[in-house]
Amino acid sequence: MASKDLSAEQVDRIIGMAWEDRTPFDAIEAQFGLKENDVRTLMRRELKPGSFRRWRERVKGRATKHTARRSFETGRFKSDNQRRG
Repeated sequence: MASKDLSAEQVDRIIGMAWEDRTPFDAIEAQFGLKENDVRTLMRRELKPGSFRRWRERVKGRATKHTARRSFETGRFKSDNQRRG
């Protein structure tokens, strides 16, 4: 899916996921079909220049944004109080 084919709600969700420290680019690709470079292009287009620079500095080299660099097991955290299943 090209970033131009996304709805405003999808763009907002991608931006939110991109800002989250623990959401890897692989998760964005799996959900929206955008690779890391596509996310970078979308962020550059949608954010103000200063916000984009802050975001790039924040995620550049961050292990949690790149699944291959994670030192912990990926998956969702589940509280013991949640139903199993």
